[in-house]
Amino acid sequence: MTFLPAAAEAAGENPNILVPPLYDIVWQLIALIIIGLVLYKYALPKFNAILDERAQRIEEGLNAADRAKEAEALARRKAEEAIAEANAEAGRIRSEASEDAKSILLAARKDAEEEAQRILSNAERQILAERQAAEISLKSEVGLLATELAEKIVGEHLKDNELTARVVDRFLDELESETTV
Repeated sequence: MTFLPAAAEAAGENPNILVPPLYDIVWQLIALIIIGLVLYKYALPKFNAILDERAQRIEEGLNAADRAKEAEALARRKAEEAIAEANAEAGRIRSEASEDAKSILLAARKDAEEEAQRILSNAERQILAERQAAEISLKSEVGLLATELAEKIVGEHLKDNELTARVVDRFLDELESETTV
């Protein structure tokens, strides 16, 4: 084998330097097959294991993402339900508070009316008692005045208390009958 094309041409060999001789091709092919078998036996299983592991991690990641989406949707649904429930509870509490306020107002109004009625009845009783006291006072004063008048008309002092009481009572009865007519 010659390395120079001019020398190879003189020796009668194929001067193409791009095509190696046949024995080089055979040894290179044997080396390639050995390297291929070693790679197939040792490197390819590890490479496939790494690829399988990576595919498994990707699949687990996708599954985890799906679970996270489902959990997020469930949490959102629960939150919406909780908000709706809280709004319903707030509405119920507001309506109960409104009803309680109405009942408190009605009770307060009823108590105020009862208190006003009690005060009015007490005032009426007090007015009646004061009227009766005034009537009694007026009757006694009218009786005294009538006695004094009778004493002045008769000119004598009425000493008999019984007689005085009868005269006063008769005078008051006549006075009452005149005022009622």
